[in-house]
Amino acid sequence: MSPITTHILDTTLGKPAEGVSITLCRHQQNDWMELAQGSTNSDGRISNLLSEAIPSGTYKLRFETQAYFDKLGVTTFYPFVDITFSVITGEHYHIPLLLNPFGYSTYRGS
Repeated sequence: MSPITTHILDTTLGKPAEGVSITLCRHQQNDWMELAQGSTNSDGRISNLLSEAIPSGTYKLRFETQAYFDKLGVTTFYPFVDITFSVITGEHYHIPLLLNPFGYSTYRGS
């Protein structure tokens, strides 16, 4: 399993958010380096972003929410959501996103 996984629940619909593009980046020398990309499946999940362990550091998941809401014909306030977090080598990180057109929240899942 990837050391970083994610899951999106559209809290307005009460359903997983399918087809959301997500990019994983690592912060290095005051810049962001892209490591992986993927799209959520029918269960709103991406479990295969990475195939190997990653070093400690600061990482970011960018969720392209505008395209998702455009497909639904819904106006949104957030064209994308960036979640920045710290990684300690050897641990698994599950980063869920609870999303609606005018708000979102996140937490460290298991």
